[in-house]
Amino acid sequence: KMDDEDDDIPQLSSHALAALQEFYLEQQQREGRKTSQGFSQYSVGSIEEDWQLSQFWYSDETASRLADEAILAAGEGGRIACVSAPSVYQKLKEQEGSDFSVCILEYDRRFSVYGEEFIFYDYNDPLNLPESLLPHSFDIVVADPPYLSEECLQKTAETIKYLTKGKILLCTGAVMEEQAAQHLGVKICKFIPKHSRNLANEFRCYVNYASGLD
Repeated sequence: KMDDEDDDIPQLSSHALAALQEFYLEQQQREGRKTSQGFSQYSVGSIEEDWQLSQFWYSDETASRLADEAILAAGEGGRIACVSAPSVYQKLKEQEGSDFSVCILEYDRRFSVYGEEFIFYDYNDPLNLPESLLPHSFDIVVADPPYLSEECLQKTAETIKYLTKGKILLCTGAVMEEQAAQHLGVKICKFIPKHSRNLANEFRCYVNYASGLD
């Protein structure tokens, strides 16, 4: 009888089994770096890139550098908004013990796993935001518009200007330098951000304050 029951169990091919084992190993390695409280959901890459949504995650080093810059710029007890910049949000959450608060504005509802800090955001409707997001209530806004177009930058700029008390950290293509200056008054930094996968377009950071990115 036991043999009959075993026959009913679907068998994986050796290839599928190897792939599954590799997946579990990667997952264990990711989780191994986190605390027992389950913060593995905040590791960069824990939510896969969706290229159809023009998602390209920063390298671990870049995400850390931008998160550290945001914390310094926000100051003690500061509030940070990440607009279409989930890699930076995830790195900030890894430093949860620090004295700041953060929220993530994203079109991709997979990020709703982050609970109340997730705010659905569509750059096509830039000021369609919850009442709880008061104007000029964030010490710094970190933004990475999803598309390299003036329309996308201009609309995202409306959101940024609504949210920030003043400081802006923008990440976008080098080709957007003129438009970034025009719409947000930001200047290009020496620091060159990198992505976990190489992009065809050169990427840069822009700020409107004296930052540590130069």
